[in-house]
Amino acid sequence: MTPQLIKFAQIRNDVMNQDYIKPNPWSIVEEGFDKERVKSSESLFSIGNGAMGQRANFEESYSGETFQGSYIAGVYYPDKTRVGWWKNGYPEYFAKVLNAPNWIGINVFINDEPLDLNTCKVVDGFRRELNMQEGWYKRTFKATLPNDVEVAVMVTRFLSLDLDELGAIKYELKVLNTDAEVKMVPYLDSGITNEDSNWDDKFWNTTGVTSEGNRAFIEAHTMKTNFGTCSYMQADVHFDGVSIQGDLGEKTETLVALEFNGKLAKGSTAQLLKFGGYTVSTNHQASQLIGAAHSVLDNASKLGFDGLLEKQRLAWGDIWNMSDITIEGDVKAQQGIRFNIFQLNQTYLGKDSRLNIGPKGFTGEKYGGSTYWDTEAYCLPFYMATKNQTVAWSLLEYRYNHLEKAIENAEKLGFTNGAALYPMVTMNGEECHNEWEITFEEIHRNGAIAFAIFNYYRFTGDYSYIPEMGLEVLIGIARFWHQRANYSEKKKKYVILGVTGPNEYENNVNNNWYTNYLAKWCMEYTLEQLKKVKDGYSSDYDRIIAHTHLTDAETEEWSEVAKNMFFPYSKKHQVYLQQDGFLDKEMIKVDDLDRSERPINQKWSWDRILRSPYIKQADVLQGFYLYEDHFTVEELERHFDFYEPFTVHESSLSPCVHSIQAAKLGRMDQAYTFYLRTSRLDLDDYNKEVEEGLHITSMAGTWMSIVEGFGGMRVLEDKLCFTPQIPKEWNSYSFKVNFRNRIIKVTVGKEQSAFELIGNEEMSIRVNGNRVVLQPNKKVAI
Repeated sequence: MTPQLIKFAQIRNDVMNQDYIKPNPWSIVEEGFDKERVKSSESLFSIGNGAMGQRANFEESYSGETFQGSYIAGVYYPDKTRVGWWKNGYPEYFAKVLNAPNWIGINVFINDEPLDLNTCKVVDGFRRELNMQEGWYKRTFKATLPNDVEVAVMVTRFLSLDLDELGAIKYELKVLNTDAEVKMVPYLDSGITNEDSNWDDKFWNTTGVTSEGNRAFIEAHTMKTNFGTCSYMQADVHFDGVSIQGDLGEKTETLVALEFNGKLAKGSTAQLLKFGGYTVSTNHQASQLIGAAHSVLDNASKLGFDGLLEKQRLAWGDIWNMSDITIEGDVKAQQGIRFNIFQLNQTYLGKDSRLNIGPKGFTGEKYGGSTYWDTEAYCLPFYMATKNQTVAWSLLEYRYNHLEKAIENAEKLGFTNGAALYPMVTMNGEECHNEWEITFEEIHRNGAIAFAIFNYYRFTGDYSYIPEMGLEVLIGIARFWHQRANYSEKKKKYVILGVTGPNEYENNVNNNWYTNYLAKWCMEYTLEQLKKVKDGYSSDYDRIIAHTHLTDAETEEWSEVAKNMFFPYSKKHQVYLQQDGFLDKEMIKVDDLDRSERPINQKWSWDRILRSPYIKQADVLQGFYLYEDHFTVEELERHFDFYEPFTVHESSLSPCVHSIQAAKLGRMDQAYTFYLRTSRLDLDDYNKEVEEGLHITSMAGTWMSIVEGFGGMRVLEDKLCFTPQIPKEWNSYSFKVNFRNRIIKVTVGKEQSAFELIGNEEMSIRVNGNRVVLQPNKKVAI
């Protein structure tokens, strides 16, 4: 075995040797209670429905280590930046998704003893299951309380896809060894905080706490941003099948609880059905939030828990019918890709163009829950291919709606004339990242947004976005690149100085190749689209020129800068250099590092990292991924072999790109190893940080690893193309893509591949470079 393959075998063993989550093709399963795993499981078993989400916190009280988290899409707080110094243009705040009022809580007392798994003895049957096929989360256990009462508990919970302001809980408790007095106390609590608060600010102001029969409501609004919310609940309790009347149990300025008391005979069951959730002022009049909550509860009551659960199964069935990837012969790989697809759909469904995709989704507070360039570079392809162009359009519309803010962001840094710098991190279009090397320097995010416009048209064939919205975005971005570049008399070329590329282990470098290449391409692509819109959409063109005051002299300058952009290059290695000084480093490869020093982001000082040659994620290779048709396979191979040995893959976004490129090079062992690392990054807690939340945006890269990597899907010369391969560990795999409103199912086996068109008209595709004509609803085997 070669040294390179030994290295990948070690990585594979690191990933595969953990057995925390049980292999299962359709469910995430944990068996046995371990207090050390509680926070990690709260992340892994998180649920969401695109409008809200929550970590898998226990409903009953838990006095042990926990990370409480419930989140409402689009609701945030501008937490004042915490730095001891200030620079012009520095963001004044870091926007943070807020830990929302808690509606899931159900305190349980048995003979006045609280049910608390931190103080109980969990004797048998602790099991969690996140059923991805049907969209529900279940927890079961048997425990002995300190007063020696034995109980069995089963809790089922889900967030409705159909009624996306609603969640539902069925909490069932059986007393096993004695008769007992049981008290169940469902509650709402707005006295919550964020773990990542900079100044311990009060994020929520509670304005009303009320109850009406078996329903209760807390009205609260966010400080500064003034998002109005109503957290609500309805509780129905039966002891041994008999309805129990509840009373108001507790009411404070931030909490309201209902109380249900009764005697439960040995072997009998108490059942509490709790409906809850949020109504928000972004969707309703602020004065009508309680009324809107009543309406949701009325609809939920008509359907009942079982009726809602059946609708949940059907809704998830529709999602899986299009987005599922099946893998035969490798259960862990199957579980990994479905987990990734499931979490992506829990986070974003494309129903609301005001929303976007945070790197942690609804699973934690890290990264503030804000929008990054991950959406355009990684998530857009997944949503284009597994849903329809309307969903992808919504993601692009989000950026168009923030164009004026992007221009303001650029103005704060000294740019003029409508130049637009889209934020690295945002909730409302304003830059809100609080690290200077990211805020000011990681400007390549502008290029990802322009590329997404190109990618949307390339895949969907729908050009309408560009004249309606996209061309204005492109003009703003091109203006930024034109002003950001400056002419070097020494090089007789245009250079871009003081940047951070995708490799965040190099800050303030000159001529990052990826950034320079994006800048060149963006200006050239904008010039192409100006001509196209002028020729075919004259009224849109006239409107845009009048609004932007664009002149021929300005576009001629763009062309000059693009044609004369500088790209650092090593003749010795025959590769583009990541930046001007890359070869000045001490070029020790990752294989030659002692494994005890990994990961370097936890073991080394930042100074040492910045002086090292080590690459956090694909940088030059990211450019080769986006613009692969600009380069030969031989060029890709040279660059892959040069840069991958220096790559530590300490970004969740790194393995997927390397998997795709390894597959293109025919290196399926490497491609498969990288796939495992990206698909099971969270399930196997590869980075030892899953308790902070999941890596949602990189999950789209997992989908890309299979569809674009192993399946070889591309759009070339306006045709859908495939070059399928299969890892030796698999017997077969299959996926569907929605290409221009025609659905193609691809099945790849050891001996052949099959393609099936689900539609009404024939279409031609390319497979391994050859034209293949697909007839509706007929398989073609190759």
